[in-house]
Amino acid sequence: MSERRQTLPGTLLIAGCTLFITGASRGIGKAIALKAARDGANVVIAAKTSEPHPKLPGTIYTAAQEVEAAGGKALPCVVDIRDEKQIGEAVQKAVDTFGGIDILVNNASAISLTGTLETPMKKVDLMLGINLRGTYLTSKLVIPHLLKSRSPHILNLSPPLNLNPVWFKNHTAYTMAKYGMSMCVLGMAEEFRGQIAVNALWPRTAIQTAAMDMLGGDGVGKQCRTADIMADAAYVILSQPKDYTGHFLVDEDLLRQQGVQDFDQYAVQPGHPLLPDFFLDEAPETLVQQMEKHGATPAFKPPAASSASSPSSGPIESTFDVIRGVINEDVVKSTQGIYQFDLSGDHGGVWFLDLKSGSGSAGQGEPPVKADVVMTMDSNDFSKMFSGKLKPTMAFMTGKLRIKGDMTLAIKLEKLMSRMNKAKL
Repeated sequence: MSERRQTLPGTLLIAGCTLFITGASRGIGKAIALKAARDGANVVIAAKTSEPHPKLPGTIYTAAQEVEAAGGKALPCVVDIRDEKQIGEAVQKAVDTFGGIDILVNNASAISLTGTLETPMKKVDLMLGINLRGTYLTSKLVIPHLLKSRSPHILNLSPPLNLNPVWFKNHTAYTMAKYGMSMCVLGMAEEFRGQIAVNALWPRTAIQTAAMDMLGGDGVGKQCRTADIMADAAYVILSQPKDYTGHFLVDEDLLRQQGVQDFDQYAVQPGHPLLPDFFLDEAPETLVQQMEKHGATPAFKPPAASSASSPSSGPIESTFDVIRGVINEDVVKSTQGIYQFDLSGDHGGVWFLDLKSGSGSAGQGEPPVKADVVMTMDSNDFSKMFSGKLKPTMAFMTGKLRIKGDMTLAIKLEKLMSRMNKAKL
């Protein structure tokens, strides 16, 4: 724990306990493992990554080294939680090594923020297989050992159940998969009430992880908190007696109840506005207003009235004038994508951006060849997004932006927006 971190009430509360954590080779799972290790806990690192991944840092072995350096004992196990045999073997190895299992943290998860028609069934099966089935299966195989523990806990990293359609419409498959984890909490908490504490934990803001960096692109990290806030909140939950069960908890709310007041300690960039996480029921419009209020660059300024007389002029044409000014061969070489913008509202129409050939081009109408990415949104929101007033991630989260096609190329476009902001729209 760094010197500027507050110490939560109580120490060594889970010393000697054995934790079985899925997906603990990196991110939130590893942060919880290290928090427990500081108490001297035993940690089973159950994850797939045994060899270094080209894009994601950390393996079960590097995580195990960190756990032991922090004061705990580690057991790295190669586990695909879709594979019943692999989970069973890891559970048995944990029992043989440490004498039992006291705590299960179902952290492993897969994500694809895509609509119904854009989500391949392979991705659907992956999310349901890891998030829902994997959580259920791992719980099923660990519960017999939890029932023998003095302080048994299951903690699922999943959101409060919320049937507001806004959290379904842009990524139905992902929402179903995550809510499957939450439904495990709802059911198992009642099924094992008095025997095992079963709870869920979810972050109020986005957490900086390798997956978030991949999804959000450059610049998103500074809108996040570190995984330490989730580890501290998990520690509070796992330190409770077994009758503390059936709760859907949010990290910040829980820690405030524990007396924590300094939340800048968890910020990747203290003072920077934070990106709210999914599924927490604030109106999407409110979330957008919060981001614009605290994190906006200077607002888009439409051209003078005299320049708005022709159909092709106006704020969208002005935006594309700036786009043309910042694209070049280097941008084309690093992007290699063709974008189509289907805009509605006051300045509706179809526009394109070719970042695949030559030094790039942009203009009104459909692109000369089929677009790799089609973005659909209101023209006013388009102007805000390209001027930096509306973050693309927030636009997507709240349904203001719909994306069809290559999500990787969609993320690359954020770099161009950053250049445009420097050009001072």
